[in-house]
Amino acid sequence: EVQLVESGGGSVQAGGSLRLSCAASGDTFSSACMGWFRQAPGKGREAVAYIYTGGGSTYYADSVKGRFTLSQDNAKNTVYLQMNSLKAEVTDMYYCSRDTNFLLFYSAFGVHWGQGTQVTVST
Repeated sequence: EVQLVESGGGSVQAGGSLRLSCAASGDTFSSACMGWFRQAPGKGREAVAYIYTGGGSTYYADSVKGRFTLSQDNAKNTVYLQMNSLKAEVTDMYYCSRDTNFLLFYSAFGVHWGQGTQVTVST
């Protein structure tokens, strides 16, 4: 079993920055996809950015490329999402997920999720 604990959300003005953290514990010995999804009320979850913990390769949604940066601390089993030049349209709940199965992970059907953290960007 894997537990994910998120932190770092909040409210900022447009143009500001936030850093989200997701710490994994439990059965984290295997490499996995780990990253962030966003979800608006009444809508499904969509991938924002994720990293493959084994090799460090990353994915970013087109809407955040150049502004968001992933990093990982393997010793702490933690992934960070640095969010810069924030725009109002990224306002949503953000959920961390981790899964060893890429297809399940990318389709948001993975079984391991954090509790979610709200990101609000105001103009």
